Amino acid sequence: MLRANVLNKLTPLSPYGLGILLSLALGLMAITVAKTSFFSSLGISALTIAIIAGMLIGNTVFPRFADTLSKGIDFSRSRLLRFGIVLFGFNVTIQQVMSIGMNGFMIDCLIVTLIFGTAYFIGTHWLKLDRDTTILIGAGSAICGAAAILATEPVIKAQAHKISVAVATVVIFGTLSMFIYPLIYPYLNMSEFDYGIFVGSTVHEVAQVVAAGDAISPDAANAAVIEKMMRVMLLVPFLLFISNFYRRQSLAVINEKSGISVPWFAVMFVIVIGINSLNVIPHSLVVAIKSTDVILLSMAMAALGVRTHIGAIKQAGVKPLVLASILFCLLLVIGYSVNILIE
Repeated sequence: MLRANVLNKLTPLSPYGLGILLSLALGLMAITVAKTSFFSSLGISALTIAIIAGMLIGNTVFPRFADTLSKGIDFSRSRLLRFGIVLFGFNVTIQQVMSIGMNGFMIDCLIVTLIFGTAYFIGTHWLKLDRDTTILIGAGSAICGAAAILATEPVIKAQAHKISVAVATVVIFGTLSMFIYPLIYPYLNMSEFDYGIFVGSTVHEVAQVVAAGDAISPDAANAAVIEKMMRVMLLVPFLLFISNFYRRQSLAVINEKSGISVPWFAVMFVIVIGINSLNVIPHSLVVAIKSTDVILLSMAMAALGVRTHIGAIKQAGVKPLVLASILFCLLLVIGYSVNILIE
């Protein structure tokens, strides 16, 4: 407490200032480290590094300054997160989606539906995992890794350690996919383009998609990224579904009825995609916005890590990893089958 009071006197910032600055420092550090050749070659994103750095701080020095830093940390992991998800729409254009066509869209829809549905059934019924953890792991595996997990958090209001557990599964199995997919390519009987669609529709993170596609050819990487961006767009209907599902569950307890709850940032995400598709914003500005978005999401991830307690992760046990491993196998098998069937 004494150290926190001294820190307050030395720093003439708002109650949010120091916590936001800590999130910013950790986020910028993560971005810098992610750009190094070692982490870049592994496809480990700044978001992953940020949450690890945040957890290191959160489980060592943070408790001594929690009174001073908490408001800013919580602001970063909530408000800045939502804003970052909105700006993430600048990574997608309708033109990209159209270039893949209806087949690519159908592949993504089927895989997202099948993988998430399976995740929910296995997680809640077979493994007896709590609903929040199951949904977060399912979202990360089915849609777009850590970004999907972060986007789902404001809707279900999950605890920090559950988000960290879900992100860990994305890191483990997404990293595995970068090495496994290129190794099995010769046995898939697919063209480079079709392989790219397969990668984009089944691999977890965008960075991992790029790595797995580029290992075969630039054409495979381009197809993979575009397919992946189409999959990212499915975040919107997914968030609307989850929001309505949670609302109905809570209303059932009190026997009331209400309309669909729409997460505002999901709507803004769609609007931003539309604006980005019109090409009315200068390219240099779009690049700057995307760079800012990486900073915001890294800050949110770092703040999330700070609020994550190692003890809570240990308490989660091996069940989340079991669920994620099953989903990884299903992404390979079901994903391949769907791609062959539709293509």
